[in-house]
Amino acid sequence: MCEKQPVTLSFEILVSELERLREENAALRQKVQELEARLAKDSHNSSKPPSSDGFRKPKSLRKPGERPRGGQPGHRGSTLRRVAQPDHVVEHPLPATCDACGRALVGAVAGEVRQVFDLPPVRLEVTEHRTLESRCACGKVHRSVFPTTVVAPVQYGMQIKALAVYLTEHHMLPLERTAQLLGDCYDAPISAATVMTMIREAEERLAPTARRIGEALAQAPVAGADETGLRVAGKLHWLHTTVTEALTWMGLHTRRGKDAFTAFGILTDFAGTLVHDGWAPYRELSCAHALCNAHHLRELTFVHEVCGQPWAGRLIDCLTEANRQVLARPDRELPQEDIVGIRRQYEAILSEGEAVNPPAPPSGKRGRTRQSFPVNLLRRLRDHADDVLRFTRDPRVPFSNNLAEQAIRMPKVKQKVSGCFRTAEGATAFCTIRSYLATLQKQGFNLLQSLVLSFQGNVPQPRLTG
Repeated sequence: MCEKQPVTLSFEILVSELERLREENAALRQKVQELEARLAKDSHNSSKPPSSDGFRKPKSLRKPGERPRGGQPGHRGSTLRRVAQPDHVVEHPLPATCDACGRALVGAVAGEVRQVFDLPPVRLEVTEHRTLESRCACGKVHRSVFPTTVVAPVQYGMQIKALAVYLTEHHMLPLERTAQLLGDCYDAPISAATVMTMIREAEERLAPTARRIGEALAQAPVAGADETGLRVAGKLHWLHTTVTEALTWMGLHTRRGKDAFTAFGILTDFAGTLVHDGWAPYRELSCAHALCNAHHLRELTFVHEVCGQPWAGRLIDCLTEANRQVLARPDRELPQEDIVGIRRQYEAILSEGEAVNPPAPPSGKRGRTRQSFPVNLLRRLRDHADDVLRFTRDPRVPFSNNLAEQAIRMPKVKQKVSGCFRTAEGATAFCTIRSYLATLQKQGFNLLQSLVLSFQGNVPQPRLTG
């Protein structure tokens, strides 16, 4: 039997194999770090929604004690208080005689008073409209006419139409549940199809006002913009929103970027300062830009907590302190020396971060060399520093794009509750009505009463300036 001879490897082969193993090990370590970092992302250190956090308690970016618990200064309380003139009074009589001695009780006086607030029994109320006719001696027949709002032998009135639209488009109830609620509460034999008919009528009445809101936003000096996916008939569409502190506009499109902007016309005509998250199609718009710093704080939190880089924590402090200084001034205008100081501190921290995160050398492969998350973040913060810090120079520009993000939050709730819109027409109607209601809510209107007036043909108009 032949003995197996040992294999002799040259020094050069061993060195080459060792180098290969080192490269493979480094690649695997980087892959593990990327996977661990991906698992560590949640709503407080990335743009992932809070609903993706699972059972983990969401972390707030606010520092402890920054905002005390309970109602904030200026908040109107809603404590139940006794009224001077109750609708009904129920007196609870005393027994006729004393239960200790048997003597008759006389001279009773008012004692303790307690009030109970409740809803009266409600049901659908039917109003019958009748016309009259009369024949003149000359032979002409005269007939009275119905009001313009009475158009069918039987129909639903303005109040229930307004309530149905209010529940579906503002409180995000599905059609079936809205019909069930109206049936249970008002004994109204209403169907989901009838609710949809009411929604279409509201859209027709409110569409002109929604268009005027969009036109006003195109002329605003500062506005925020955002977009989110919306399922329509089982396919992905995009809900776009443009907002100010007083106005909200929403629109639906099959595309996310430039095609949608062109179709709507609001952002393509916009010449003010647009606050957004830095997405490339927004940056291509011919207007001034301001980046949402809430996004930056979340990303810097990730670099600080997960990647363990202290410079990110210092930049968080720099940005939040700059915002505190702006908000502390009644006119929100910082002195020039403060603006320069904030910019100097900002750039110094970026230089510190760049020193510990050098860009990866060219890989020799086609396309852009892949860089780490901190490198990409630093590059964005450096290249667009003017837009990151625009809130320090322009008192009209907010620190974040929270107004736009809040505007699309409720449509996401609608999608979560209802699943998706069955038709593009229904989704478009939602955007039109939601634009109107969200704008009126910002301006302090009574939404339900405004819908009632709209169905009567007298649509309350929001303030479009200021």
